[in-house]
Amino acid sequence: MTAHPRLSLNQATTKRWTLPETVAGCVEAGIGGIGLWRDRVAEVGAGRAARIVADAGLTVTSLCRGGFLSDGEPAARKAAYDDNRRAIDEAALVGAPELLLVVGGLPAGSRDLAGARAAVADALTELAPHARAAGVRLVLEPLHPMFCADRAVVSTLGQALDMADAFEPREVAVCVDTYHVWWDPTLAAQLARGGERIALYQVSDWVLPLAADALLSRGHLGDGSIDTASITDLVTAAGYTGWIEVEIFRQDVWDAPGRDTVARVVSTFDAMMRSTHS
Repeated sequence: MTAHPRLSLNQATTKRWTLPETVAGCVEAGIGGIGLWRDRVAEVGAGRAARIVADAGLTVTSLCRGGFLSDGEPAARKAAYDDNRRAIDEAALVGAPELLLVVGGLPAGSRDLAGARAAVADALTELAPHARAAGVRLVLEPLHPMFCADRAVVSTLGQALDMADAFEPREVAVCVDTYHVWWDPTLAAQLARGGERIALYQVSDWVLPLAADALLSRGHLGDGSIDTASITDLVTAAGYTGWIEVEIFRQDVWDAPGRDTVARVVSTFDAMMRSTHS
């Protein structure tokens, strides 16, 4: 058993580290899970990445990311489908059970939000058979509404579950990321509804003031506004007992020494887990 059960370090948190460095940092800190990113996997190749992680005794908890499926224009659609099939194959090669999908925002010059969401639904129908054959689950991540225009036209957990309901839970599921869903007044009900479709749980905190690039406004657990322990209780009550990824996008976190960041991740995660009722 690892020193910190259920804790997984998403590579985004130690952005400056290569895959071997992140793996070594996890081993040193007693972290048993790692969330991989495709760009870091590509630096060493999927086959070698799989060996590095396996040799260290770590579990791959997800691969980030596929998606950007919201453009219905034929050439853009074909390019997105091809890239997502490659991402599915990469997930299978590195042993990731889940491919995280950031579905994409409005196409350039478009205001057709309904059309963009329909394009995402069509893409799931197209990609699900390939994912099923590869043994990889497609995982929709709803993003905070401020990212609707440029990153994700799926903004709430309810919307993600509505899309996923067209498929078997082993084919299409959802990610619960506290940074993106903590504000939702229907969150408790949607988590209870999610049940076995909750495939991944990611945590960080909402820190003010927001950065000029709002994507970089996440912080360490306990530094901001999110009651992570209470959300964790709700996620657990919904039946999720899997890995919990700490995923932080923040410039000063990236600029800090990696070992300091990992130590802070461990201490704040352990404090959060002590505050839960699970």
